[in-house]
Amino acid sequence: MSVVVAEEQTRGRGRLDRTWVSPPRAGLTFSVVLQPTEITGWLPLLAGLAVARAVGAQCELDAMVKWPNDVLVDNKKVCGLLAEVVGDLVIVGIGLNVTTRADELPHAQATSLRLAGASSTDRETLLKAVLRELRQAVDERPLASYRERCCTLGRRVRLELPDGSAVEGLAETVDDEGRLVVDGIAYAAGDVVHLRG
Repeated sequence: MSVVVAEEQTRGRGRLDRTWVSPPRAGLTFSVVLQPTEITGWLPLLAGLAVARAVGAQCELDAMVKWPNDVLVDNKKVCGLLAEVVGDLVIVGIGLNVTTRADELPHAQATSLRLAGASSTDRETLLKAVLRELRQAVDERPLASYRERCCTLGRRVRLELPDGSAVEGLAETVDDEGRLVVDGIAYAAGDVVHLRG
């Protein structure tokens, strides 16, 4: 496992070519280089689980995962991840808002660990915790733990698909390939919106 850490992000890229920035020393922005495995489809999900576990342990916050891998605290996004296959490697990019101020966040549905009341915002300690959790998740493949921490399951959702269409229904489970099952149909990619009711 190789890791590259940035002090700030000025041209970050998320899913669907969305852009974002992270002010200097306000977040953890890093990429982890992994070898592909037979669970490559699960790697971004397990990375989200690793971040949620580390945030829970180090910051004493109840962090949940929104499928596929956004990390939420108090139903607000605190971390986003992007995994890409590059040649014979998988690169997982992680952006975690640590001490980001409210006026530095991109929208009202985002938060930072400090704004959420974290007991600690030490970035080095948190980075080490995330990497430990990620290594453990890759080794142990705790798929059941992901499902337990996934706040998307059991909710009505709108899934916005890559082709521009959308489906609504009940998010039933995440299957063994990491796909979200909505009303009996498995989807490998999409943006989830949690619906009320």
